[in-house]
Amino acid sequence: MNDSSWGAPPQAGYWAPTDQGPVPGAGPAGPAYDAHDAQQTRPMPIVPDVAAHGGDQDDDRGAARLSGPLFRDETPQAPHPRAASQNPEPMPDAPKPAPAPQKKSAGRDLGAAIGVGVGLGVVIVASLFIVKAVFVGVIAVAVVVGLWELTKRLEERKEVRAPLVPLVVGGAAMVVAGYMRGAEGAWTAMALTALAVLVWRMTEPPDGYLRDVTAGVFAAFYVPFLATFVALLLTAQDGPQRVLTFLLLTVVSDTGAYAVGWRFGTHKLAPRISPGKTREGLIGAVAFAMVAGALCMQFLIDGGSWWQGLVLGLAVAASATLGDLGESMIKRDLGIKDMGTLLPGHGGIMDRLDSLLPTAPVVWLLMVLFVGTG
Repeated sequence: MNDSSWGAPPQAGYWAPTDQGPVPGAGPAGPAYDAHDAQQTRPMPIVPDVAAHGGDQDDDRGAARLSGPLFRDETPQAPHPRAASQNPEPMPDAPKPAPAPQKKSAGRDLGAAIGVGVGLGVVIVASLFIVKAVFVGVIAVAVVVGLWELTKRLEERKEVRAPLVPLVVGGAAMVVAGYMRGAEGAWTAMALTALAVLVWRMTEPPDGYLRDVTAGVFAAFYVPFLATFVALLLTAQDGPQRVLTFLLLTVVSDTGAYAVGWRFGTHKLAPRISPGKTREGLIGAVAFAMVAGALCMQFLIDGGSWWQGLVLGLAVAASATLGDLGESMIKRDLGIKDMGTLLPGHGGIMDRLDSLLPTAPVVWLLMVLFVGTG
């Protein structure tokens, strides 16, 4: 009977006696063979652990493999280094080191963002308190750049070609008309701008006409018409203080939302729209804006009261958050992160106007209710 059908040949590096005769390079076979001689013998070459005659060594009868000392007075030999490297012993699973905690990141260049923000603040405040007409020009420039960014992204991402020329001319005229003629002038300029968009688009082929003019009317309402309410705030006797209150509350609301949300935010506010915004951040926006509103209404606005500032701050926090979410929705639909790259650390002009635009009519309306048109 073939021996390979019952057991595998000795494993590589194992010095066991065999009845097949002496192994080349090993000591004499048989019981008289002393284990001490085996330890002094030069190791055998490494051979694969396979059957000598190709027999199935793992059939249902069981393959008897030699392991351990053959006699009680023998001590097991340490495996050859090469054999150990080819057949390493399985090591127990070592506990994996805990991942290092990741620091929260603001996601933008804070240095550039702060520098640009301070620069814009200086320009706005200087123009606001020196000559009102200069500040109206600042609003008009922001509107024109914002319209260009919005229409450019619509064309690039959705192939929507809103007429830019009537939007730019009508948008600037809308801001000036609001400052010169009040709300009636703003509504008139808005209607004329929408009409100009409809007519201007008629000079091109009719394919996509409804899509393009709809986008154009939306852009006219979203950017210049809402910005006109900042010019309406400026028309009051204490107009610069009202505009400053509007700007401060919006900035403080955004800052409070960022600071509290970055430090304590764990519950998402609207994950499908803006994953970075949290409910804790919203609470921070409301708290910061209400405190700032109470201070501004008490010390900046003629006839204002602190409790009116609390209401104003709450309304600003809500409108600024909704405005931010609204533009985030637009950018998600367009598949972009920022509307532009004009302002380092901020993105584009529209990325700074997102919370200001819907907040302007809210502040104007509450100011009229609390202290009149001035």
